[in-house]
Amino acid sequence: MPSLKDVKRKIGGIKKTRQITKAMNMVAASRLRGCQLRSEAFRPYAKKFGEVLGSLAERAGEGSSPLLAPREEVQKARVVICTSDRGLCGGFNANLTGAVEDLLEGELAGKEVSFVCFGKKGRDWARKEKKEIAARHLGVVGGRFPFAVASKAGQELISAFLSGSVDEVYVVYAEFRSMSRQVPVVQKVLPIPPIPKEGTEEKAGFMAEHLCEPSASALLGSLLPKNVFVQIYKALLETSASEHAARMTAMDNATKACNDMLDELTLAYNKARQAAITKELMDIVGGAEALKG
Repeated sequence: MPSLKDVKRKIGGIKKTRQITKAMNMVAASRLRGCQLRSEAFRPYAKKFGEVLGSLAERAGEGSSPLLAPREEVQKARVVICTSDRGLCGGFNANLTGAVEDLLEGELAGKEVSFVCFGKKGRDWARKEKKEIAARHLGVVGGRFPFAVASKAGQELISAFLSGSVDEVYVVYAEFRSMSRQVPVVQKVLPIPPIPKEGTEEKAGFMAEHLCEPSASALLGSLLPKNVFVQIYKALLETSASEHAARMTAMDNATKACNDMLDELTLAYNKARQAAITKELMDIVGGAEALKG
């Protein structure tokens, strides 16, 4: 049985750990609310933007913009991976890098792939796997960032695509579904894939009418690049909310584990203390009996 001093030292260490996990849980909860509101507020805009763009692209035709035309042979691809800058968020980052590995073994098998890393964890994974890093953006995910961050990264991707140095571009991010569920998503952003119609419109053969000035093909020249910016910005917002939710859940589980360990150690401490008291009483009784004899 461990000594009283050892058990007491372990109890003190676990109490300090519990204070840290509680504090991190509260910080994640406070940051999650803001990120969740921004993400939910941006979703309707991204959806409507995609609907309008899909209607214009269908009327103008696939050949109206080089951003819509797929390459005959894909040799080089670029993957934008959105991860957190810090750990202690459970399997959040491991799930994202796992989705990237599945992508590399699937659609991008045998192709030359480079990475744009948002977050230190994605950058560290790319370094460990000896992958080419085209760009890195640290200190973005999880905080407040302007739309210019996404537009700058998106413009670099568009330039690489138009110059022919990249044939496809994918974005890997975590979609926020609920406090306990953050789903890794792999999305192709270049060439811009066809935007699906709503089910009711497809059945009825209805196509939304948009009056354009200038023409639809002229508008696409400015709207298609913005669609790439919107998708990247959406991915960053979703990943930020997902990171805080994952960290909040992980720290809550860690706090519960600390409480369970404290209960076990307190029981062990009481048993050791009781055994020490019993031993002292037996020594006293034994000494008294010896004096009587």
